[in-house]
Amino acid sequence: MTTPRRAWMMLALGVAAQAAGTLVVSAPALLIPHLVAQGMPLASAGLFAAAPTIGLVLTLIAWGAVTDRVGERVVIAGGLALTTATVVGAWLSAGNPVLLGVAFLAAGMTSASTNAASGRVVVGWFPKERRGLAMGIRQMSQPLGVTLAAVTVPQLAEGSGIRAALVLPFVLCAVLTVLCAVGIVDPPRPARTARARTTPGTAAAAPVNPYRSSGFLWRVHAVSVLLVVPQFTLSTYGLVWLVGLGWSTPAAGLLVGASQFVGAVGRILVGAWSDRAGSRVGPLRVVAVSAAAVMGVMALVDVSHWAAAAVFLLVATSVTVADNGLAYTSVAEAAGPSWSGRALGTQNTGQFLAASAVGPGIGALVGTLGFAASFGLVAVLPLLALPLVPRTDRSHD
Repeated sequence: MTTPRRAWMMLALGVAAQAAGTLVVSAPALLIPHLVAQGMPLASAGLFAAAPTIGLVLTLIAWGAVTDRVGERVVIAGGLALTTATVVGAWLSAGNPVLLGVAFLAAGMTSASTNAASGRVVVGWFPKERRGLAMGIRQMSQPLGVTLAAVTVPQLAEGSGIRAALVLPFVLCAVLTVLCAVGIVDPPRPARTARARTTPGTAAAAPVNPYRSSGFLWRVHAVSVLLVVPQFTLSTYGLVWLVGLGWSTPAAGLLVGASQFVGAVGRILVGAWSDRAGSRVGPLRVVAVSAAAVMGVMALVDVSHWAAAAVFLLVATSVTVADNGLAYTSVAEAAGPSWSGRALGTQNTGQFLAASAVGPGIGALVGTLGFAASFGLVAVLPLLALPLVPRTDRSHD
């Protein structure tokens, strides 16, 4: 089946929109060295870094439900407009850590709009045999957003202060608000069964709740929660780990950015692999095993201080982000068009709930046990996810 040209345009706008939102919510984690240098304890800085993620958790399902009801264009453009306003609030609050944290909490709440809606617009416009590739490209938005943050936020914050680091997020969110409002077209949807006037004793048909019909979605959600911890451990503390090994902050930021870019390419390849294999859950199982292996290797690298730390971080980052597109596509296909917004919101809620605990939790763990033991403990979580991965796929196509 030929993919409509419009589908690729929707994909490009969806990627750009979510990358802009990710840039905003990634900024606090990359401000950790700056905040610690000003006297903030590492665990407190980790809590500050988790503020946007907490905001995401609070609103993802609600944004998904709104998307199911009103469509993708309104949610994406409206959410970006609100995110732009929160960046302005962060800029004004830069001198007060508490108010700045509140502004980033609000940024997470508003940027959650693009998480559910941009995935839904991709699923709606692409046929099943191209959806893995398309969602792999769409999942590039997160590492691309982190890359932009990693190569700009630490350097600008260190040289010119927090306000300078917020200029790019503001410009991107403002510009993309306009582009998405003008360019996004909601995908065609199957007509909903009208709840109409029926004869007494009969009921209008309604879409089946996929959470009640099987445990498939719950299992994929649980797997994703476990697999997101290694991913956010590296994205949150990779910079701090490299600085502890003797890297300068600018050099470490560039390497973290490069690792996120390599991870973005890896998501595309894994998505294309799932299309070719005709399965999302089979590749997901392989990725889980690989994530456990690379986190174990990272623990060894920290103990041995191997000179090739940069290479191992690149590989580990690529592997630990590879599951997102597979699980996201699987959830959307299993939920169907009437439930995909809420299901994708639930998927992201579980992931970001776990991710919000990574900042303070792993920060406290590193402060007590060090990076090697922390990486080793994180390596256990993908192994716990393995028996939860469903054996077969489910799809409404």
